[in-house]
Amino acid sequence: MENKGKQGNYEFKAVLLLALGFGLVGFDRFMIIPLFPALQSALHLNYQELGYITGILSITWGIASAVTGRIADRIGPHRVVAGALFIFSILVSFHGLAVGLGSLLLIRALMGFFEGAYSPAAVVATLEASDKSRHGRNVGLQQACLPLFGLAIAPIVVTQLLPILGWRGIFPIVTVPGIILAVLIWRTLRDPDAKVLAEQTVTRDVAPHRWREMFAYRNVWINAVTMLCWVNCMVVVSAMIPNYLVDYLHIATGQMGFILSAIGFGASLGIFGLLSLSDRIGRKPVMIIGVLGAGLSLTLLKQVGPQPALLFIFLFFTHFFNCGLGVLTLGPLTTEAVPARLMATASGLVIGVGEVFGGGVAPVIAGFVAQHFGIQHILDLALVGLAVGAVLVLGLQETASVVLSRRRPKIEINRPDEI
Repeated sequence: MENKGKQGNYEFKAVLLLALGFGLVGFDRFMIIPLFPALQSALHLNYQELGYITGILSITWGIASAVTGRIADRIGPHRVVAGALFIFSILVSFHGLAVGLGSLLLIRALMGFFEGAYSPAAVVATLEASDKSRHGRNVGLQQACLPLFGLAIAPIVVTQLLPILGWRGIFPIVTVPGIILAVLIWRTLRDPDAKVLAEQTVTRDVAPHRWREMFAYRNVWINAVTMLCWVNCMVVVSAMIPNYLVDYLHIATGQMGFILSAIGFGASLGIFGLLSLSDRIGRKPVMIIGVLGAGLSLTLLKQVGPQPALLFIFLFFTHFFNCGLGVLTLGPLTTEAVPARLMATASGLVIGVGEVFGGGVAPVIAGFVAQHFGIQHILDLALVGLAVGAVLVLGLQETASVVLSRRRPKIEINRPDEI
């Protein structure tokens, strides 16, 4: 009983610290978005260049996730998480020194690399600290803090501070909290036990594996492609919607900040709600519900004129469903499908592909479309991605322990020879 109490206490502290850390990742990553109109004016940037600024961080984020996931499997995730958090918290303050597109791209590239290193390691650390019956809930809570801090709180804070501090003075406000949190994570988190992690997967495999063996598991390569679809929707809509609202719908800046907060609130509630639901009814049914809900919400968003309340509602539900899809994909649907010693590696690959192509290339394409054909057409790019993802999710294999125990008790599934 005493050991159970200690484990419960560790689970609470670990998930809380990892969640707050990912919240700072989100704040650092997305606080620049509501500043785009101000940056565009001060540094003479066009829509295409705003796409570059968004895309470069996603590309380095994706590369780092793919590379450092394997490192986290080898040396332990807590070292990667604490070190990455410390470094990117310092880097974010450098935004205020930017003098043009080149310096902004360099800062965003460096920051994206260390933020990307945090993500897969934090997912595995969260799973290790959690009972398998709470995988979805705890990963959902941890991942929900990124949109809550970055896409809900940041737009409100940044748009209110902008007239007081100016855009250069806003960036350093997150440096000190990030350093403090990095120290707490270093002192609190433990390295995962491979045997414990193995019991939380459908493979029950504790043996070492080469990195390329993860491709033998169907969910890994399907999730790598679908992650591209979900990140494409999230990043394109999030990055270009401020200018869509201001330039196309002629929404005032104050109202724009309110509408943008719908992205974060919707994403946070969707991640926590959909992942918690997946613990009960299964991962795959929730994925199907999510992609249909995201597509319908985004279609309705396209039809709305300058009506702040309706824009808030449809933007809320677009990200409610889409971000839930993303976290289910990079989290339980990937990590539960592979051996314990490949969990961070597989999650890192899925995140990497999604970020490099969905988050890196798609905003550049969206910037080109906005610049040459009109910003009102950017939502079509996100809809195309959701349509592709809707087809691919039908091929996923279920990984939720509660569903598998009802279907095939005591039978291990999803091994390479069954694919």
